[in-house]
Amino acid sequence: IVTIVVLEASGRIDHAENKDHVPVGEFEAVHIKPGEEFRMSPKSSELHAVCEQGYLAIAADVDPEFPGILVDYRNKKPGQALDRLFATERETGEFRFDTSVARVFPDMIRRSVPGYTTIIPMIEVITEQYARPGSHCYDLGCSLGASTLAMRHGIGDRDCTLTGVDNSAAMIERCEHYIALDDHPLPVSLRCEDILDTAIENASVTTLNFTLQFVDPDRRAELMARIANATLPGGVLILSEKIRFESDTEQSTQTQLHHEFKRANGYSDLEISQKRSALEQVLIPETLTEHRERLINAGFSEVMVWYQCFNFVSMLAIK
Repeated sequence: IVTIVVLEASGRIDHAENKDHVPVGEFEAVHIKPGEEFRMSPKSSELHAVCEQGYLAIAADVDPEFPGILVDYRNKKPGQALDRLFATERETGEFRFDTSVARVFPDMIRRSVPGYTTIIPMIEVITEQYARPGSHCYDLGCSLGASTLAMRHGIGDRDCTLTGVDNSAAMIERCEHYIALDDHPLPVSLRCEDILDTAIENASVTTLNFTLQFVDPDRRAELMARIANATLPGGVLILSEKIRFESDTEQSTQTQLHHEFKRANGYSDLEISQKRSALEQVLIPETLTEHRERLINAGFSEVMVWYQCFNFVSMLAIK
């Protein structure tokens, strides 16, 4: 009973009308042929599989008597755990990148940030163009490592170091899994620390992928100046951000379109409203003009928007 109450309170159980089709989580089944090589993360998943009446059940190691997720041949859509964190009414408080968010983050960001699935592979393309042998590359606010892995493959076989930084221990722990499963030989150093404290030097490519918006606005200029000073001539900063608009009309229109994007991806009005209330306390967007002026003042010579979808953009700042 306690388990059920906790799951209900955290939004992980939603009492849908159809009791036979309540989403709890999704896992990807990978068919490995005999003799085929594959990589596995050395870290424990804290889950194990058991057979329940002819079905594959996934159970938590901490509660082996409670197999909670069934997988059968009809489960055709592979994916990650579903984001249901704001599906039930509750006191939201500040948005935090804790264990519950890390668990559903791939699904959350894919359904919340328009263009995210385009931005990530393009970070690989940009890194391939600007990563310089003998330099350092940084992913500041790496979360689960999507942009880190894109940079890793963009660097290729060049003699570079790659460092991912995030202040969420839950994110770094899961990021280690993804890094271990990736087949690229370039070592990745992961640090659990505040990016404001991260030492940056001899950089050719630095990425802040939807990270700066969570930094104290009074310290953003300081961070941009440190990155610019540490960037080699011809090096770049990839800066992706949610922005606000100077025109009230455009702000209203773009916000509405963003909400429609979320609805099209299965979020309810309650989920949209509650998540927005939680994020408003920690995510402070700025205008493109503010971003450009800060980057130029920091020491970058060129700033250009290479991608925009509604109120989400990605910029390229060149030293």
